[in-house]
Amino acid sequence: MTIWKQTATCEQLNALSQKSAVAHLGIEFTAIGEDWIEAQLMVDERTQQPFGVLHGGVSAALAETTANAGALMVCESHQIAVGMELNISHLKSVPAGTKAIARANPLKLGREVQVWNIEIKDEQGNLCAVARLSTKTLDKR
Repeated sequence: MTIWKQTATCEQLNALSQKSAVAHLGIEFTAIGEDWIEAQLMVDERTQQPFGVLHGGVSAALAETTANAGALMVCESHQIAVGMELNISHLKSVPAGTKAIARANPLKLGREVQVWNIEIKDEQGNLCAVARLSTKTLDKR
């Protein structure tokens, strides 16, 4: 059974993200399941640190972007979700020239607060980072 109250395709989410930090970093939504959402980015000159691996701040942006899109789709049509707290643990580097893939699924879907778990893996399926995002649901202005 799906958790989504609003439906969107990956193409629609990618279009919504144009002219934003999401597009600048090359983050693309790639899949949406019954209770999860996935996005990825390429580790390149936009997203790597000087040592040729994925920048930790960009990992955090990937995690928050992925989970926040899911949080938005769980909101009613007159609501939005905004991030309140993000924490992330970096476990393994992702080298330049490869993709980082984030998958977010909810841990709690409350009326006002949502908590999402995000795992970031490399193309070989190795777990590279884990994150948790808490969001606040607000009425649109």
